[in-house]
Amino acid sequence: MDAVEALERIAFLLERSLAPSYRVRAFRTAARVLSGLGPDEVRRRADAGTLETLKGVGPKTAQVATEALAGRVPAYLATLEDEAAAEPGPERGRELRALLRGDCHLHSDWSDGGSPIEEMGRTAAALGHEWAALTDHSPRLTVARGLSPARLREQLDVIAALNATWAPFRLLTGIECDIHEDGTLDQEPELLDRLDVVVVSVHSKLRMDARAMTRRMVAAVRDPRSDILGHCTGRLLIGRDGGNPRPESRFDADEVFAACAETGTAVEINSRPERLDPPRRLLRRAVAAGTLFSIDTDAHAPGQLDWQILGCARAEECGVPAERVVTTWSREELLAWTREGRVPTGVAR
Repeated sequence: MDAVEALERIAFLLERSLAPSYRVRAFRTAARVLSGLGPDEVRRRADAGTLETLKGVGPKTAQVATEALAGRVPAYLATLEDEAAAEPGPERGRELRALLRGDCHLHSDWSDGGSPIEEMGRTAAALGHEWAALTDHSPRLTVARGLSPARLREQLDVIAALNATWAPFRLLTGIECDIHEDGTLDQEPELLDRLDVVVVSVHSKLRMDARAMTRRMVAAVRDPRSDILGHCTGRLLIGRDGGNPRPESRFDADEVFAACAETGTAVEINSRPERLDPPRRLLRRAVAAGTLFSIDTDAHAPGQLDWQILGCARAEECGVPAERVVTTWSREELLAWTREGRVPTGVAR
């Protein structure tokens, strides 16, 4: 294990455990700094004891690098690995997780994610994905640095350039599109038509009247550009920065899921530990309604891409048929569905 690999592994484990972002940032930053120097210069500086003179490298990250260069597993990394191994994993979900080929919901530092597009894609490929969809936020969500049409067009060019070097893995273009109060989508229609995957989510006025929320969500999933209904209740089991939980939005789930089934819009099984949305009772109703599903991480950092097992466990527990999970499909099958509404042979709803 070299110094950069050790620093990146520590950052990955911290991200997976929802550690504070400043802790993660220290290790990601140090990894980028050392990666830019090259292994020979890193070793020379480590031998001279001057790693800490580099901007972005502190005492703790320098110690990790020095221990790795000495041929040892850094002590801090060993501690984190032991903690991760001791965490009780879900009893279910492993069979379904083995079938997954991709992830339809992840963010980069172009909006409110913590890492560049390249790091997110590279990590998704390392986890065994054949494809993943980058779905940064839409313009209205300014608190999350939502992408204007111009920025989204620029991002499409960046993704195309990365994909030219990544075969066979492919990063799909996408967006997490805010649903306006009237059910319309927060992006130019012609631009949405260009994207591979469109996740639509409610991020504002989460406490609106149940009837109005139902109309809002039904209108959104009936839009032919919508592919996936994201984190449908909007709940937070753990509030931001350890704050109070956020209750579920109120809506007629049966009406919303019936619209999803009719239009072929998938219901997202959001794997973020503080979301785990939809709740089990609603997930079972979506199964009964005959909807498609997308088991996603909603990852905002590379380490969070490892959360899909949490969604898989809930899916298995609630009887979600694997063939109705779009993230088990090949890239070709997924794109035939998002572009033409065609589902693979044998997918019964």
